[in-house]
Amino acid sequence: MQLKNLKYIPLAGILVTLTGCDDFLDHTPDNRVTISTPTQVTQLLVNAYSDGNHATICELSSDNIVDNTSPDENGVRYNLSGDSNYAPADDEAFAWEDIKSGIQQDTPSHIWSGAYHAIAVCNYALQAIEQLEAQGRGDEVAAQKGEALVSRAYHHFILANLFCLPYAGAEASKSIPGIPYMTDIETEVKPQYDRGNLADVFDHIEKDLAVGLPLVNDNLHPLAPKYHFTIASAHAFAARFYLFARKYDLAEKHATIALGDAGAPTSMRNFWTKTFSTRQALTQSYIDVSDPGNLMLVATSSIYYRVIGQKYAHNREAKAATTHSTGPTWSKYTFHPCFNGKLYYYGQSEYGSVFAPMLELFEYTDKIAGIGYVHHIRPEFTKEEVLLTRAEARIYMRKISEAVADLSAWDVSRWTNLPVSDKPDCELTLEVINKFYADEGDTHGLRKNGIVSPINIDQVCTPANASWNYGDDIQHLVECVLHFRRLERIDMGDRWFDIRRNGIEITHKIGRSRVEHLPLGDTRRAFQIPADVLSAGFPENNRIPVSSGGADATLSTESYKKPISARP
Repeated sequence: MQLKNLKYIPLAGILVTLTGCDDFLDHTPDNRVTISTPTQVTQLLVNAYSDGNHATICELSSDNIVDNTSPDENGVRYNLSGDSNYAPADDEAFAWEDIKSGIQQDTPSHIWSGAYHAIAVCNYALQAIEQLEAQGRGDEVAAQKGEALVSRAYHHFILANLFCLPYAGAEASKSIPGIPYMTDIETEVKPQYDRGNLADVFDHIEKDLAVGLPLVNDNLHPLAPKYHFTIASAHAFAARFYLFARKYDLAEKHATIALGDAGAPTSMRNFWTKTFSTRQALTQSYIDVSDPGNLMLVATSSIYYRVIGQKYAHNREAKAATTHSTGPTWSKYTFHPCFNGKLYYYGQSEYGSVFAPMLELFEYTDKIAGIGYVHHIRPEFTKEEVLLTRAEARIYMRKISEAVADLSAWDVSRWTNLPVSDKPDCELTLEVINKFYADEGDTHGLRKNGIVSPINIDQVCTPANASWNYGDDIQHLVECVLHFRRLERIDMGDRWFDIRRNGIEITHKIGRSRVEHLPLGDTRRAFQIPADVLSAGFPENNRIPVSSGGADATLSTESYKKPISARP
């Protein structure tokens, strides 16, 4: 399998000076870049982040999106310009099929390639750091080492959550095929890699975090600190990782560090309580680097905004369960007032809404021809998301009062400074949560609309502590935090991760009559390995639907930036 031949990495933005010499043998005989100073290592780490964006394939796979050409509950369907989609890969993702129709932005091939390129940059930096450490200059590259290790762990974490089945605990995950955990630079032309197992991947991530976290320094990239791992964002990632690993005590610990202010939930984003005159102003506020609530931003190459809103859209039951849902403190509203002015229609209102902050940023290479590159900036880590991570960890640890305090702080942040006419029904308390999410009567249509779904997390993953299991005593709290997380991370792809790790079953209606259900244990919860990687001999994922015998199926153990036309 050829992950990518990264022995010779083209490094944008790094100037390399070679000492002149008349002797030809004194010159480097190829185009390799020699990294020999701490400054060069720092510059190299600018490239230690992938431009891949998993939002498109994950949102299409989740219950946040519907097929507008399928009949609604009244049998009505919309003929959208011949039922066309943006790309065939969109149909494959929505139907949980192997995505093999392209290698452009937002496809598994692009995501895989981008992540492993970033990992290779981290490994190249770590090799240079090791050489500098041998020279007694370890203190000069300690922060660089921390960033490289955390970024390497992060990209492997994303790959594992896309291309492997959900983590099942330390022991059970040993039988789940993983992805290659790259710790060295490739030196062979067509190297072959063993997938290993998912338990080993998570162990490697944890080891990289253990060494890297104490070394991360906020002053390494003064011009663009939030486009790199800082102390806060590195611990935010650690909190997310331990939440997925169900090591809730460590998730709580790292979330508290990431929040700062002695763990108090302060300085969250003020985006939700602002009004904007243009979509561009709204988008810029959402990704504002000066906002203390934005902990880390990632620049990606993505056409997400062109995919979501036409044939596949945030509409009907998906909309009713999220942006247009009621909630424990806004049950009298048809949607949370914080979304007012932040949802737009793409075409006609019947086709669904678009979350405006995902407006693309277009980089023209030729304005006359109207071509260039499409970019999306992902707020990858925010204080709100970290707060909800800590709340969920505390729920499972039965720290109920602390968990409710975190959920209440998130809720208050959505109401603060809204117009006087927009006020919550009440303060968020345990009693309010239990009443709203209760089964009795289901007066708000929570289950019909999909706001809450059965949680099967214990069937997916064994918690690190047996007492941290899911139970009736915390059911409504878990439903609340997942509801809030779905609202918080809309259009980011995170809902798919929550569906996977909680064993949530969902259904997609496709076209006029096709219906696909994704039950617990279905192996289609892992994306297929990219076709170009499989063609090099890498073992595939056996994605057999449960209805076709997939309940007993197991996974096998054995850059694309092209100019596209600007939107008219």
